[in-house]
Amino acid sequence: MTLFIEDGAPVIVQGMTGHQGMTHTARMLKAGTNIVGGVNARKAGLDVTFPEAKNGEDATIHVFANCSEAIEATGAKASVVFVPPRFAKDAVVEAIEAGIELIVVITEGIPVADSAYFVELALRKGVRIVGPNCPGLLTLPSSKDAKGCNLGIIPDGIVSRGPLGLVSKSGTLTYQLMGELSDIGFTACLGAGGDPIVGTTLQEALEAFENDEATKAVVMIGEIGGSAEQDAAKWASEHMIKPVVAYIAGFTAPEGKQMGHAGAIVSGGKGTAQDKKEALEAVGIRVGRTPGQTAEIMREVLASQSL
Repeated sequence: MTLFIEDGAPVIVQGMTGHQGMTHTARMLKAGTNIVGGVNARKAGLDVTFPEAKNGEDATIHVFANCSEAIEATGAKASVVFVPPRFAKDAVVEAIEAGIELIVVITEGIPVADSAYFVELALRKGVRIVGPNCPGLLTLPSSKDAKGCNLGIIPDGIVSRGPLGLVSKSGTLTYQLMGELSDIGFTACLGAGGDPIVGTTLQEALEAFENDEATKAVVMIGEIGGSAEQDAAKWASEHMIKPVVAYIAGFTAPEGKQMGHAGAIVSGGKGTAQDKKEALEAVGIRVGRTPGQTAEIMREVLASQSL
């Protein structure tokens, strides 16, 4: 078991037959993810072939009418959602009601009210959501015979298995820190998403990494806006034994202006990068001012603790 999903678990893709869905399903298959079906009511019954997508051979993926049908036929444990924003709420609710265990919502631009609805429903039903507006979840194989899971748009082949966990609000910075620490490697890389409401918070990701025996240290990437980083820091100071190193994007961001993500806005002097840096450092979490410096700090931490 790695972060929120077992190695090689069966996965369905909602919105697989759209442009983004097709592109990233092919990439996930080539990465070794066990894609067992797509979901699109309008194209139910279709078989879609992805050339040379599975160990160099063609992969044919059946499209189901709904999640319940797909789960019954395939035993799927997770779903990746590439459905457009206006249909995303219904798609996620359908997956929750069908009994899926993990839903990774890649879609950007979902109304906050819609996200609030399905995140609350998932909490009540015991379903794990990653996202929305996130790059997804990459788990590296826990053994040489395992495949791992690449759920979303995180590039594969950047890193191999290692002792680090990574959680990030930013997709681009996820990839950059993965690259900076590629020689060390990761157990899992989770894009939490930058919307005001997300299914898995930074704190929840830290808790999962703390409970994962293979993870020895964690990189946390935050950004301006909200208090997720402060909440995570407080929890870590009270519950974590494993070291955490952080990077906060947005030290030069002006107040009152949204910077990239919907949740990345400083208001009333709160949520600045400096505020977050001070809160994290106050509980012993070292913070880099650049991704490169953050990677160097992590190397120092690993060396000092012989991890």
